[in-house]
Amino acid sequence: MPYKHILIAVDLTEDCHAVIQRARDLAQCFQAQLSLTHTVEPMAMAFGGDVPMDLSALQEQQLEQAHQRIDHFCVGYPELTQDRRHIAYGQPRQEIHRLASELGCDLIVVGSHGRHGLSLLLGSTSNDVLHGAFCDVLAVHLNKQPSK
Repeated sequence: MPYKHILIAVDLTEDCHAVIQRARDLAQCFQAQLSLTHTVEPMAMAFGGDVPMDLSALQEQQLEQAHQRIDHFCVGYPELTQDRRHIAYGQPRQEIHRLASELGCDLIVVGSHGRHGLSLLLGSTSNDVLHGAFCDVLAVHLNKQPSK
């Protein structure tokens, strides 16, 4: 069955261009529409939820920067128009699943670094998205760049 709407979930790093290209190729094959999402995680999640100060101004700045980054990131992708770019705020897995459901997507494309060992124990977004997804999920393997 052909895909009709593909959601690309990215962290807006340079590695993600390979994820977008794979999704574009699939969209072209199936004449599907594309949407792109990036999730901004609440700062409190990084601190275990208990933060003794108001982070709302920092979180607002974080969201504003995400909007600027996604616009800059999508310059080379004319099919990813403003109405096809989505910034979500929350836990990535939940937000990606929510948006895919809202948009009626039948495929989610994410990048995967193929982590193992300790990284696997800590979890990864692509693994989280796979579990509990109501539609197909494609994890595009990203080559880890050697450190200099």
